[in-house]
Amino acid sequence: MTQRAAGKGVVAAGHPLSAEAGANVLRAGGNAVDAALGAMLAAFAAEPLLTGLGAGGYMLVVPGERALWPEATRAPALLDFFVEVPGRDADHARRAELVPVDVSFGDAVQLFNVGAASVGTYGMAHGVCTASERFGRVPLRELTAPAAAIARDGVPLNAQQAYVVEILEGIVTLTPEVRAIYAPDGRVLREGERVRQPALADAIERLGAEGARPFYEGDVAAEVAALMAEQGGLLTRADLAAYETVVREPVRARYRGRDVLTNPPPSAGGTLIALALGLLDRTDGPPSLDALVAAMDATQRERGEAFLAGLDEPGFGERFLASRLGSTTHVAVIDGCGGACSVTCSNGEGAGIVVPGTGIHLNNMLGEHDLNPLGFHMFPAGRRMPSMMAPTAVLRDGTPELVLGSAGSNRIRSAILQTIVAAIDHGMRAGDAVRAPRIHFEDGVVYAEPGVDVPGLEAAGHAVAPFRALNLFFGGVQAVERDAATGALSGGGDPRRGGAAVVA
Repeated sequence: MTQRAAGKGVVAAGHPLSAEAGANVLRAGGNAVDAALGAMLAAFAAEPLLTGLGAGGYMLVVPGERALWPEATRAPALLDFFVEVPGRDADHARRAELVPVDVSFGDAVQLFNVGAASVGTYGMAHGVCTASERFGRVPLRELTAPAAAIARDGVPLNAQQAYVVEILEGIVTLTPEVRAIYAPDGRVLREGERVRQPALADAIERLGAEGARPFYEGDVAAEVAALMAEQGGLLTRADLAAYETVVREPVRARYRGRDVLTNPPPSAGGTLIALALGLLDRTDGPPSLDALVAAMDATQRERGEAFLAGLDEPGFGERFLASRLGSTTHVAVIDGCGGACSVTCSNGEGAGIVVPGTGIHLNNMLGEHDLNPLGFHMFPAGRRMPSMMAPTAVLRDGTPELVLGSAGSNRIRSAILQTIVAAIDHGMRAGDAVRAPRIHFEDGVVYAEPGVDVPGLEAAGHAVAPFRALNLFFGGVQAVERDAATGALSGGGDPRRGGAAVVA
């Protein structure tokens, strides 16, 4: 954990290079969104299997004082640039089969599906440009230059990223183009070996110089669509040309006298986190492990066919909460003017397909069971995928106190919930709250990290699957905070994902 009196700001991200890139933007006079974008772009190279130009995401923005923020941006906003269901003008009869790949987390195994049929319409380039234009102060070209340099020079795999490459071997060796990056000598890269992506560096520089247009209407879009048609994917030029970043009003929940802002529908995760917090807020004092499991169980039970169908309806989040209450990466930033930005991006695990000449590793969102619980290829073209990603901010008297989010597929909501409880109910600093052991409840089983009271859970009648060490299965929370009394800034990068926090 890093802590310092209020200054330029604080950044937490999934890799030290990503966090330092964001902190450098703060030092140069950028606001929280500028810093988040700088860290996001650096993550394309530093965390290459978790994010990239073929990915999508969500950005929660809480504007600060006018010194660093445009006059027109006063209200909190959620930018939705997540992956969209493709299929406009596609030949669905020629759709390829999903390619199943088992991924072992050591103490749990999860099935993912990859290949051309798993690829959705990416939103990353569009979201980056929209955020920069709407909220930023630093020219995008200045933000992309350091990220491009990192991609071109290459990044040595740290222990956490090497582990990601290892467990995703079936994906990173699927096609010649992806093997050339992650297994250039016939075996997957190991810790300390360098991942170089010169084509991605060119694409990042082009994003800074030309904006999003080449990726949605120009030659890059044409290359992507042609490759998908050849391999039996559903992503077409019509899908890319129709893509837009959507600005939404965040979902709000109350917890311990604070306002919690998070991701609204059609994303699923934020609404379920808000429900869990509302349930826990009905009782005083820190919730017990059994109460946390009960809240996780309640939210999981809600995630049925009616919930998923309703997510796309206007006003669904408010109606839903009122009736009940009465391979991802994250960046969290608070700047020196009280502004905040929380952004979660995901490439899934990647489809195992890198578009030749572009450096773009396409996402596999159409093949993720967590995003398709009712079956694959069930949603109509043009619908946003119902993600668990939930960039979140906890406000005290209207000012960001804790800003966080997580990677981790279906475990995102439990990771964020427990980090908020640790910080607010148990008074932990952000870094300690991020490192605290976690549980996750799903399909009748409580998964538990070392340090959790497993005998107590078993005595309460729960089936428990204990892990032998902290594991990225339980998410990758990045969190920053401002002490309400002293103004001191601190942050925590999740050790499960090799995260880091830097105070500028």
